[in-house]
Amino acid sequence: MKKVKLLFGVHMHQPVDNFGDAVDEAIELCYAPFFATMREYPEFRFAVHSSGWLLNEIKTKHPKVFEDMLYLTKKGAIEWVGAGYYEPILSAINSLDAQAQINKLSRYLEKNLKSSPKGAWLTERVWESSVIPDLRACGLEYVVVDDYHFLSSGFDGGAMDGYYESEAGGEKIALFPISAALRYALPFFGVERSVEAILKCAKDEDSAAIIFDDLEKFGLWPKTHAWVYEKGWLKGFVKAVLANEQIETMHYKEYLETHRSKGLAYLNNTSYFEMGEWSLKSHQGLALEALKERLGDEYFQKDGIALVKGGIWKNFFIKYHESNYIHKRMMHHSKHQNELKKGALEALYKLQTNDVLWHGVFGGLYLPNLRDNAYRYLLEIENSLAKKKTATSFLDVDMDGYEEFKVLTSELSLLFSSRYGGQLMEFGSLEKLFNWQNTLMRRHEAYHEKILHPKEVVPKMHEEGIESIHSDAAVLDATLKGDLVYDWHPKYSFIDHIGTEAFSFEAFKRASYHEVGDFANRPFVFDEQRMAFKREGGVYLDKKYDTFCAKRYSFETKSFSLALELQSEYAYELHYGVEFNFLFAHPDKVLLNGLKVGDGLSLVGVDTLVLEDSYMQKALRISLDKKCMLHAYILNTISQSESSFERTAQQISLLLGLPFASRLELLTQMEVCDV
Repeated sequence: MKKVKLLFGVHMHQPVDNFGDAVDEAIELCYAPFFATMREYPEFRFAVHSSGWLLNEIKTKHPKVFEDMLYLTKKGAIEWVGAGYYEPILSAINSLDAQAQINKLSRYLEKNLKSSPKGAWLTERVWESSVIPDLRACGLEYVVVDDYHFLSSGFDGGAMDGYYESEAGGEKIALFPISAALRYALPFFGVERSVEAILKCAKDEDSAAIIFDDLEKFGLWPKTHAWVYEKGWLKGFVKAVLANEQIETMHYKEYLETHRSKGLAYLNNTSYFEMGEWSLKSHQGLALEALKERLGDEYFQKDGIALVKGGIWKNFFIKYHESNYIHKRMMHHSKHQNELKKGALEALYKLQTNDVLWHGVFGGLYLPNLRDNAYRYLLEIENSLAKKKTATSFLDVDMDGYEEFKVLTSELSLLFSSRYGGQLMEFGSLEKLFNWQNTLMRRHEAYHEKILHPKEVVPKMHEEGIESIHSDAAVLDATLKGDLVYDWHPKYSFIDHIGTEAFSFEAFKRASYHEVGDFANRPFVFDEQRMAFKREGGVYLDKKYDTFCAKRYSFETKSFSLALELQSEYAYELHYGVEFNFLFAHPDKVLLNGLKVGDGLSLVGVDTLVLEDSYMQKALRISLDKKCMLHAYILNTISQSESSFERTAQQISLLLGLPFASRLELLTQMEVCDV
């Protein structure tokens, strides 16, 4: 009789400093009932990985849940698995930080659960061989990846019932391939079919059925709490496994000690298949989806999956410049961390949390609160470096080949882009640890096609069980289609627009105005002597009319000013518009010159704008030396969250417009005031 060793593992994580009610909901619906149920069966061996931040939240605020974890650990049921404390993508941070984060979590497990991890969970299963030396330096002996990692590297799908060895620079580590079949079966199949899926992994006496997946699938994903706990799936599953003579539950580290490897393996830089899809640009993602449909499920699930690949995780830094900016700001401080104090160093580690840096079927980068958290950690670091005297520097922070002008006063952290028109790309308050320039560009996503060109989706039903979010039909809202507007430039501030007609509210909101200048998304040259950005550009009508723009900034502690000079060979009337985009925690509650923005507003003859934020107890005051036409609206993005689509209020967009002929000079002051 063939037997199989069941290596069952669960991973749990919440974004660092996520909303308290979101963490409490995860604990109530998922973590608490899971460990309470497993406490009844201490003979069931399984592995657990938790990000350190979440584990400490549970210990501090939900001691009963932590006590269940401790009980199961003492009984030998749980094997704790290590990783970075704040759940970073290890290959996206430097070696010094990777080892610091791994060791921080290991020390926490040793102190609070008397457990020393021997294995590692890879955040989002992002594999690069460069992580091997860091894992080994921290005393870790194995790591779990997907079987897809092996298949896409040319391995036989029928030989995924054990572990392999890999190396980098002579440092060796064991690789356990997680079964995709089991990931899609548990907990979505009925108990009997779930057990059958495990038994299918039995090739011989040494075979292992390997499953290590998000614990959130066991209660937090849609429909799963009722299925797993109220209808008794988890209890039924554990009992069935323990009663089955062909299945033996075992810890990963025990299997590693008692079984030989299946050989040597070198893997591509990759993650799970869906992550490769999400990291592609939208047109590439749609092409990949079309290719999968053309190949057909049968071929794709067998041979095709080894040959069809998406992008790599780091493509998110290419796809989203906002993600790249956060990451590179972090990397800059990491490179100079010897200058940081202890509190700032901890903020650096928090800034390395992965959730804000990518976007898939969950919100990620599209969630303003996650970006706010990232900038809070960044501004904690900047605050520790700020001096009474304003400091300026000129460096390529985001590594895009263009340098940024960085200004740090005792109150503000500011960065201006030379690649994009001398525009303001960071506007951070060191007092409030909030970045008003934490904005997001509206861009086409592959899943928008479900809104733009909806098709009838018939969910595939299991004989017994529930659907996962990967196969559930998305919930569509017909009104979303009209909100899908795409920007052609980043949504920074002090963006220069030139048109032949006055900018209308609707044209501004839908980005449909006719731009005749080349200043809104083109590089400027920075003159360090005059502290000014300059561009020799043009106005394009019947021909190109040479046009020059210079933008000179000056700085005070809580304010800064821009002196704009615009000269054109075109002698007739043109219209200049300067665009601002600001993020607020609650944009619907912000008052603009005493008015709510609502569905949008336009004001005539404005020379002062006051954006009053009662939540932050701060106001942004913009003063001009000329009267302008003002248009303002709350910008929304449309993102996919789990199995539905939602609007997310991101920022308030403003456009100030005024006519000019041949020459324009405009002085603008931006000031942070108390409410």
